[in-house]
Amino acid sequence: MISLDILKKIAADGLEYIKTQDDILDAEIFISSLSHLLCRINYTSHIPCNGIEEPKSTLSYGIGVQVVFKEGNGKRTGFGNHAGDISVEGIKDSIEKARLSVVEDPDFYGLPAPSEPPLLQPEYHDKQLMNIGDEELVDLGWRGLTGSLNTLNDHDISESVIVGGDISIIQERMALSSTKGIMAWDEAAYASASITTMIESDNAKGSGWEIGMKLGSLAPEKAGKDAAMSAINSRHGRRLPSGSYKLILGPQPVADLLGNIVLPSLTLSVVDAASSTFLKKYGRMVSDRRISIRDNGSMRELPMSRRYTCEGLATGQTELISNGVLVGYLSNNYYRNKVLNDPSARDKIGADPASIEKAFLPHNGFRPGESMMRNFMGRPSIVPTNVVVDASEAIDPDDLIKVVGNGIYIGRIWYTYPINGLLAGDFTCTVIGDSYIIEDGKIAAPLKPNSIRIADNIHNLLNQVIGITAIHKPVILWGSPEVIYSPEIAVYDISLHSIGE
Repeated sequence: MISLDILKKIAADGLEYIKTQDDILDAEIFISSLSHLLCRINYTSHIPCNGIEEPKSTLSYGIGVQVVFKEGNGKRTGFGNHAGDISVEGIKDSIEKARLSVVEDPDFYGLPAPSEPPLLQPEYHDKQLMNIGDEELVDLGWRGLTGSLNTLNDHDISESVIVGGDISIIQERMALSSTKGIMAWDEAAYASASITTMIESDNAKGSGWEIGMKLGSLAPEKAGKDAAMSAINSRHGRRLPSGSYKLILGPQPVADLLGNIVLPSLTLSVVDAASSTFLKKYGRMVSDRRISIRDNGSMRELPMSRRYTCEGLATGQTELISNGVLVGYLSNNYYRNKVLNDPSARDKIGADPASIEKAFLPHNGFRPGESMMRNFMGRPSIVPTNVVVDASEAIDPDDLIKVVGNGIYIGRIWYTYPINGLLAGDFTCTVIGDSYIIEDGKIAAPLKPNSIRIADNIHNLLNQVIGITAIHKPVILWGSPEVIYSPEIAVYDISLHSIGE
């Protein structure tokens, strides 16, 4: 990776160059260096294999510049980027590309002004994770695979086995400078282990995952063990007919529904487009009173915490839902300013934006791309960081099963999407594994994977709550940078549809 000192120097030098350009009113230089390290697990008991593939890595670095140009008595904005070259020449090239893309944006009210100092200190990241070598990466892969195989062997299972997955390490460095007086820089890394174990002869599949901000705290062997145990427990699954059921949604389904339905609807850009399922709901009950949801990008021990956003502003905590009441939105600087100056925003939010400015502080202006948050290729959008679901009156997991009595424990879903757009709140998803039938307050049998799908409305789910556990299992969704800390949530009267034989 490119050193942080080089990123900072070029950002400062580029700013000095911009100050010599008479037609530039304001500009923001964003420079990043990104690395993705990957150790792939690929074990098959019945076909010769290596078990662990050779480690892979991708490195990308470059510059993104947003420029405000003078044009007569007005101004126009443009954005340009330059990949593979961190230099003042790269900044000049980005500026020329910005000239070619200029538009008049009536909703642009200026680049961000400096914020308060960041809550995190410069060296909050794990140096071991930032400097991990190939041997250490491969060792993590072997630990994950061994955790799965040892668990299978303990249950005398050695044939018709497939174990797949990966150890993934994301490393990021960035520097930002702007004519508004912002000079910000940051570096961070996090690691994850995601493993799936299959017992093909029994049509069984299980998953396990672990996430860590420090190399020493990552436990891929636990992810492997969890995946194997889930596959073992999922053998000879039963089908269920279509109908309305009581469900216990495990951490992954809760995170999947949040990431695809709830969090987008709590994003200020979606509210501004009048597409949120929580349109006009600020200050109103939108979920069961026992549910609270917050986004916190500044807690040292959480993996997606950062010192600064990609707008150079300090990260922080945003309360989204508090005891069932909608109290805040994910936002960046652009949409915060747009909403504050838009006469129609009151009708979309359900309150006067000027009276609730703290409800959409710009804590989430990041540049996402392939599970990363520092992509130099584009302008900042609005991205969650560490999303935590808290529960009042929490129930022990075993007691939650007893309270449900008869229903289904849903452990993993896939392909969740709003079938009639976010505004309607209708969604569907497929139950793909790690799920069990509950009878008489006990786990009675596994549910056959891919045999049933959920089709209901998010408002029903959020307001038909039986109980919530106090666990906070971190979940990373496919292709998304945020980490969601999810409990188990039991709900009633949710529509399920059997998938044909």
